[in-house]
Amino acid sequence: MTDHPAPAGVPTCYRHPGRESHIRCQRCNRPICPDCMRDAAVGFQCPECVASGRKETRSGRTAFGGLRPTNASITSGVLIGINAVVWLAIMVTGGSGSRLVDLLGLRPDGVCDLQNGFINIQVARAACEAGGGSWLPGVADGAWWQLVTSGFTHVTITHIGFNMLALWMIGPQLEMVFGRVRFLGLYLVSLLAGSAIVMWAAGEYQLTLGASGAIYGLFGALLIVARRVGGDMRALWGLIVVNVLITFVVPNISWQGHLGGFVGGVAAAAVLVHAPRKGRTAYQIAGLGGITLILLAVVAARIAQLT
Repeated sequence: MTDHPAPAGVPTCYRHPGRESHIRCQRCNRPICPDCMRDAAVGFQCPECVASGRKETRSGRTAFGGLRPTNASITSGVLIGINAVVWLAIMVTGGSGSRLVDLLGLRPDGVCDLQNGFINIQVARAACEAGGGSWLPGVADGAWWQLVTSGFTHVTITHIGFNMLALWMIGPQLEMVFGRVRFLGLYLVSLLAGSAIVMWAAGEYQLTLGASGAIYGLFGALLIVARRVGGDMRALWGLIVVNVLITFVVPNISWQGHLGGFVGGVAAAAVLVHAPRKGRTAYQIAGLGGITLILLAVVAARIAQLT
């Protein structure tokens, strides 16, 4: 093939500067000419990305830098197991009336339960307990663990059933894409993001619980991955639309946790997917760490307002 100077402003192949090119490598986004196009799982890649992909595959790395899991369902299985153990503990200690629900569920601020159907929001913990009331702890008065434990707390069988089914269906796919550690980071960031929005947008004394925020984060992550690899997102969008409708049609569902989890999952997945290949792990750690610090700052601001 004879190279001729391309007109000004027209993209040219990065390996053959004299060749006009309107096709870009699906992985690095650099323009490539027909001689440099290599078939990939989705679209075309340049020779360098193909070679790099082969090297990563041989080294047991996923497309986004994580260690390729030998069994991509292990992490999801462990998360499901933790949720199941907590649910069983709640069931054997009183179900919806279990003290564990009030300790592990997310409540922005603590409140006094007078145990006769009345809540007193005007007394402190010491006065509440001295008067025979039961203190229901909240994040603002020191129960910071609720930001995480609420995502592993369920009461009804349908609640935990639907959440764990979704986790089992989506989790292994994302673990295969990101690797075990990155997938777990994505899950926990999504969970924390859901809790952060609940802190601001839910009622001050309202109890919120369930893994739905983290699950919606996985939905958001799937969107980012599908967009990055050029996949067909129509079915995924349909699934998300159905879940959004359920969120607002079915009573007693925390739209705040769902929204926060989804946004957190999108942000975390964007960091993992779009981190530059050179120094990728450092960028991913810094990105997820930065998101976590922002979420903690959001929670801290709400605590300061409540106290």
